[in-house]
Amino acid sequence: MRILYVGDTACLPDDLADYIGDMGDEWKVEFASDGNAAMFAVANSPIDVLIVGPGLPDLPPATLLGQIRTLRPETIRIALLENTEAGISPPIKLIGVAHRFLPLPLSSETVLEAIHSLEELRDLLDSPRLRRVIGRVEHLPSPPHLYFALTRALEEDDGDSSDIARIVSGDPAIAAKVLQLCNSAYFSNGRAITDLRAAVTRLGLATLRDLVLASEVFSIKTGSNVDRLALQQRALIASRLAARILPQTSAELGATAALLADVGLLLPGVRDEREPVSAEGDERPGHTEAGAYLLGLWGLPMPIVEAVAFHRQPQRSSLRSFWVPGAVHVAGALASNEQVDEEYLKSLGVLHQLAGWREMADSLFDRVASAA
Repeated sequence: MRILYVGDTACLPDDLADYIGDMGDEWKVEFASDGNAAMFAVANSPIDVLIVGPGLPDLPPATLLGQIRTLRPETIRIALLENTEAGISPPIKLIGVAHRFLPLPLSSETVLEAIHSLEELRDLLDSPRLRRVIGRVEHLPSPPHLYFALTRALEEDDGDSSDIARIVSGDPAIAAKVLQLCNSAYFSNGRAITDLRAAVTRLGLATLRDLVLASEVFSIKTGSNVDRLALQQRALIASRLAARILPQTSAELGATAALLADVGLLLPGVRDEREPVSAEGDERPGHTEAGAYLLGLWGLPMPIVEAVAFHRQPQRSSLRSFWVPGAVHVAGALASNEQVDEEYLKSLGVLHQLAGWREMADSLFDRVASAA
């Protein structure tokens, strides 16, 4: 495995070379001082893992990672972040181009755990068995175009409420569903929202974008016989709950991941992982990996893909802090009245917060029930 580190080597742990050496001759670390040198190295031969430091002398890290994604999409891309605090999400421009974010100061164990877990996720999403099953879907769901249009508008920071409303109103069917959800018990505070501009003002851009995503995704027709209304209701509760569980800086990412956590159930030919495993065995892929594969095809950020892939088995994620995968697991379990992995929460030191999260879930259920 070829690992290329780009940036100031002072960011790396002193014992990283020893750790890499313990992996045997199959691992090799190379270094590039700046972005242009990294591009030259990657263009000449494939790199398995790219680790980018927080400050490069010639290119912003997001620019380099975007270029690497275009040139070598199979390369695992890791960004190092400085001056991070617990619960602070990475910059939005990095979220779309990096697979994993590691905080400084860095330990060698953290680096190796990140590489191994991303290899596992890459192997999962590159499974020939999974590709065969997804490939048999007659009409593979296309990416939610309005959601991505809103994402681009928000990233460019040049759209006001009128611009956002105009984008959504370009699809009258979706616009009608968005307004319906705006006035539902999940989001309404008792006053009716009658137009999209009011929805932007009342709910905020990020919430409106997730409503667009829910309207698009749960309208997908693929031949699956799943109860779409019930699935959407659980997804909306899980999304709202995940946003409350996480700090504000990570709430948007968690809400989107929780909203999509069970999107694989919309695909035919997958196994519902909520059901007991058959004694005879079942060769169908689970709906979590199928959903993660679909989101990977759509190009959603890797933190969302990873959270969807592992939300029913959060211990498979190598993250040693409570972030999006953990919040999606808790929110999804509580929204579906399923067992929460308390051992996992205990290992992250957050088990004591579970009672408070249950109260949040109960209040959401009560709100929905009273409006029914």
